Formats: sequence, structure tokens, C-alpha cells
Amino acid sequence: MAHTRDHSVDGGSRTDSSPALRRGSLALWVIFTLFAVYAVCFILRTSFVVAGERYFSLFDDAMVSMRYARNLARGDGLTWNPGGLPVEGFTNPLWVAYMAAVHLIPLPIAKTSLVIQLTAAVLLTINLVFVRDMALSLSRGSYPIAIGATVLTATYLPINNWSLQGMEVSVLLLATSVAMCIALQSIDEGRFRPSQYVVLAASTLVRLDMAVPLASLLLFHGLVDRPNRRRHIVWGVSSLAVCLVLQSLFRLWYFGDLLPNTYYLKMTGYPAIPRTMRGLLVLAQFVWRFNPLLFALPFGLIAARGWRGVFPLWMLTGQMLYSVWVGGDAWEYWGGSNRYITIAMPGFFVMLSYALFHGTRHLLNEVAGARRRVGADGVAFAAAIAVTVASANSIHGPEAWAEALLIRAPLHTGAGDENNHEVEEAIALRAVTTADATIAVTRAGTIPYFSDRRGIDLLGKTDRHVARETSRGRPGLRHFADFRPGHTKFDYRYSIEQQMPDIVAQLWTDRDEIRPYLRRYYRTMLLGGACVYVRAQSPHVMWGHALMMECDTPP
Repeated sequence: MAHTRDHSVDGGSRTDSSPALRRGSLALWVIFTLFAVYAVCFILRTSFVVAGERYFSLFDDAMVSMRYARNLARGDGLTWNPGGLPVEGFTNPLWVAYMAAVHLIPLPIAKTSLVIQLTAAVLLTINLVFVRDMALSLSRGSYPIAIGATVLTATYLPINNWSLQGMEVSVLLLATSVAMCIALQSIDEGRFRPSQYVVLAASTLVRLDMAVPLASLLLFHGLVDRPNRRRHIVWGVSSLAVCLVLQSLFRLWYFGDLLPNTYYLKMTGYPAIPRTMRGLLVLAQFVWRFNPLLFALPFGLIAARGWRGVFPLWMLTGQMLYSVWVGGDAWEYWGGSNRYITIAMPGFFVMLSYALFHGTRHLLNEVAGARRRVGADGVAFAAAIAVTVASANSIHGPEAWAEALLIRAPLHTGAGDENNHEVEEAIALRAVTTADATIAVTRAGTIPYFSDRRGIDLLGKTDRHVARETSRGRPGLRHFADFRPGHTKFDYRYSIEQQMPDIVAQLWTDRDEIRPYLRRYYRTMLLGGACVYVRAQSPHVMWGHALMMECDTPP
């Protein structure tokens, strides 16, 4: 006789062998498969063809990491420019190490990014399995709730965009979900499990601010698991301390700094109050675009679910508070959850699915009572999930759905968009310059990576001098409304007048202060479809090259 296990299922008690549970399990595996196919289509949609070859390119920040990774794989060390001083212009060391390993594979430069994107697709698919497990645990075995949570997670554009464009979000998302599943199992069994802290502590090697979800987890257990409070403190603090100390010692030895260069770039030289005010503003925009009623719905069920129901929302709240403190992210204009909040969204979707499931049942019970038709609960729940998917993905209005449905290429990608243009420009720059040429850029990833020329980072992500300057703010209310972390520091006199790049490919704001100098010493040329400044009589520029044409429009 086959062994069966009873579940206290929300909406009824069933066994593992029941047809309903088998259908629910099958539906989840269908979702996993469909998502994997969608992820591959998403990746293809971000690609483009240049000179007859299909190129894959990541989000520009991820391409900064790729440049470090390629230099490391070549034996040039963790440097943005080969032979240059080591500056930690990345915040994801373990992800950079993985990227370096990928660069050891004999692949053309046009295809290397594809491996990173496919890796993210695999990690996101695995994450859906843990979302399912989290939902089954929190709902006491309800497959409809698990299906709803999995659908909400699989279709959420910010998760897919940040991950499938090569950011380390896919790793951090999975680490957070794994730790949360372990924590829920620990709560259910009344057993202390140190692995939840080990997972999150190890993830700080991927990104330092994973200390935030670890701290949220530790504080939560400290409040609700009093018998094991001492063990939580010992394991939480010690595992985090070991990982932080090891990477800090390495950072001090290799880079000469205790913190990444990006910390000084984003968190110094700008007043804390305007920064946090901007963080509150973009958080409010995120909630508003999501739909305030839908966003508040899971929080309304906290009292009914006890500490287990509080846990996913607790973790989300920790990430939202952190996002406020750092002033949000640089791409809030696109909408949706930013990279800090995104990693906790699966847990939120589990509780939102739970709230929608019980909310629709309660509403139907109030309206129709016993007269409602068989299957009406399921239809109403499916409709609620569909409405939520539509609302959650209208991150910058209805047109965002063109991106979610891959009718239009995702942010900055695809044929004719920024990544495409910058790869074309990078190839042209490589063709008309010698290996010793220097190129000034504001987007420090794509052009330096594909041109393989020395770069000058105008916004200071990889420049210690610029990163430690005072931020340039706007007067009045725009002082915090226009704040973009990592995009408020630049020094044209230092970067251009002193370092004299051979080509200035991009400029940031306040261009008028440098244009007189550029007009005096540089010529405007058309390269790869973009107008750039080329230093007159530079010995590192092939002036007679067919790609060199005059351009009357300054960049």
C-alpha cells in the first residue's frame, strides 16, 4: 500500500495521491517549463545583429563587471583598464569571478554575454521551485496559492529584466528564497537551522548589501524564536562576520580600500536627508504604480496568519527600508521594484496570492453563498491573479506590457536601442584607434568592453578620484527628486583636461562647462552612427580611416 501524507490544505484536506494535488503539481511543472522557454525568448529579444553577426550584451553595469572579469581571465588582475591601478568599480565580486571563468571558454566576444544570461535563466527557474515550496509551506499545502505565487513571480518584469540582463539579481533572488524556505521549515519544525545564515552570509560575497536580509532574518528570529535566540545570534553574527572580514581584508590588501569604490561614489558627498527623501519618493512611486490596494492586501492579513505570515513581508520591509536609506536606484524612471526590493518580491507574491485566494473566496461566499457554481472559486482566483499580473507589470504605464510580452525589446536592449548603438560605436572605435588609445565614457561597460580600449570613466564608478568628490545637486525640490545614485559626480577638468582622452565618446550633464575646451582641442567626428570628440592630431587615431567622417552635431 502506497504511503500518503495528509496536508492541512487551505480550502480543504487532501492527500498526496488525490487527483487535485497531481493536477496542481503538474500545473506547476508546466509553469516552470513555460518560464524557461520565455526566458530564452527574452534573451534572444535583447540581442541584435551588427555587421552580420548576432551580439548579446548585458545591462551596462553588468558589462562593467564583464570588463573586470575579462581582464582577470587574461591575467591582468581585477582592473578596469589593463595595467591600471586596481579600483573596485564593481559590487559583485563572486559574480565577477564567475564571469571570469566564463571568459576562459573559447567563445567569440559577441556570445560571451549569452552564457551569463542563460545562467540567470537557470537560476530564475530554480527560484520558482523554491517559491512553490515557500507557498506550500505558508498555505499549509494549497496548490492554487502555490500556482498563483509562481505565476506572479515568473511574470514579474523587473525580476526578469534585472536578472536576464546579467545583473547579479538572479543569484541574490535565489539565495533569499532558499534562506526563507529554510527559515519557514525551521519555524514549522521548531528546530534551529544554521544553513539559513550560511546561505545569506555567503551571498554577501556576491553583493555586500546582502547583509541587510541577513540582519532582517536575524532580528525576526530573535523576536519569535526565543528558545533558540542565542544560537541565532551566534550563527547569524559569526557567519556574517567571517564573510565580511575575509572580503574586507582582501579589499584592503588588493584595492587599498575598506569598502567598494561604488560606496564612496553613492553614499558620500551628498546630504543624507535629501538622499532618503528621494528614497521615500521612489518607494511611493513603486507602490503607486503597482497598485496601492493590491500592495496593501497581504499586509491586511498579517494578524490572521501569525508570525509565519509576517515573515515574507518582514523581509520585504527590510529591503524597502534599505532602498530608502540609499536613495533608491539609478533606474527608478523605468518603474517597478528596483534591484534592492526585487530580491524579496517572491515572498511578497506568496502572501499576495494567499490574500487573493482567500479574498475571492470570501467575496463569493458573501455574494453568492451556497448558490455559487462549482469551480467559481477557481475562476475568480484566476481572474484576480490575471488582474494582478497586469497591474504589477504596468511599471511605466501600459506600454511596459510591450516589453513584458517581448513585442518591444526590454530596457536599453534590442535592435536600434542603446546596447545596439554602443556595440556598433565600440566596434568603430576599435577600428579607428590603436591599442593605446583612451576613450572617455559615462556608460562604463558596453563601449569599453567591446572596443577593448583604455577607458576614462567620467562618472567615477571605476575612478577613485571622482568617486570621492562632492555630488552635484539641483536647487530646491529638484535637489532630491533628480538624485540618481552613482550619477551625481563628475569632474570634466580632471577627467578630460588633465587626462586628455583621445576620444570623448559620451558626456554627462553641464556640458557647456567643457565644450569650449573640447572645441579648442578636439574635432567632432561621426563614428558608428554617433558623434564623438576626437583629439586633434592624436597619434592613437587613424585619421585616414574610411569610418572617420566629419560631424557638425556635438555629442
